[in-house]
Amino acid sequence: MMFSRRSLLAVSMTAPLAAPALAQGAWPNKPVRVLVGFPPGGSLDVMTRLAAEQMSQRLGQSFVVETRSGASGNIAAEALARATPDGYTIGTVSMHTVVINPMVFPSVPFDAARDFQWISAMWDLPNVFAVPAQHVPARTVQEFVAWGRERRGGVSFGSSGTGTTIHLSGAYFLARAGIQGVHVPFRGAAQTIPAMLGGDVQLAIDNLASYMGVIQNGTMRALAVTMPERWPALPEVPTMAEAGVPDFNVSPWHMWAGPAGMPREIAEKLSAEIRVAWADPALQQRAIGMGARLTGSTPAELAARLDREKPRWAEMVRISGAQAG
Repeated sequence: MMFSRRSLLAVSMTAPLAAPALAQGAWPNKPVRVLVGFPPGGSLDVMTRLAAEQMSQRLGQSFVVETRSGASGNIAAEALARATPDGYTIGTVSMHTVVINPMVFPSVPFDAARDFQWISAMWDLPNVFAVPAQHVPARTVQEFVAWGRERRGGVSFGSSGTGTTIHLSGAYFLARAGIQGVHVPFRGAAQTIPAMLGGDVQLAIDNLASYMGVIQNGTMRALAVTMPERWPALPEVPTMAEAGVPDFNVSPWHMWAGPAGMPREIAEKLSAEIRVAWADPALQQRAIGMGARLTGSTPAELAARLDREKPRWAEMVRISGAQAG
């Protein structure tokens, strides 16, 4: 079979374009790093390892979790933004890091709009409106509002640090309820809970997984969850909307992202694999037992969700006056 000179030239011109497509199609052909911006053992680390385990099984390559904790997730986000965009470095990124941190830190070492390739939403972590049973008589959110308004000096609310979603949620609730409040930052629930049980702090809108034990033993009372639906492990606890506080779905959530320039085909492939894995009812129940609700999304859906959430969190930052050093 004879080829014309023009045909041979056409083949030679298209060959360089075919090579990257073939390389992308082979992904992953070596281990993938998954950066995490918070310490080992926490909910973010545990859920990331669950996701890495699932992707390793589905794609036939190791997904290796690597901790880069500090600065409210900024250190890991910077490392992700500067990574080689070849699909072999991705990261579990908190909504807090890319939406709230740029609003409360004087500067952050990344540009959320420019430096990342979004992959998929991963999971939501429910927050619970918790009060110490021995020190707060309220059994509903509305009873707490009435009690808090009448309390001399108002109430103190705890959080895991200035500018966190927990801080902003508490300040936002008290402002909407017309209750005078004092923010008391701690280093996490391990410090907040003893302060509440000691009567020094009357309220926290904090991660449910950290409070399940003290709720179940009766020393802490759950008045509501900040999710659109009731939480399966606490079916008797109403949502904030059911408790009379509409538009208060303010639970933290997390996503997977890569550095800008990561091939879109890889992001789409990984997103599709995540959504298939997350559809498994047994895995969904496993996640609920770990205090999370699996989500999943396309890259475009993730970008749209981030855009929707920015105005609300900006308003909460304004109300709280949060500024991180």
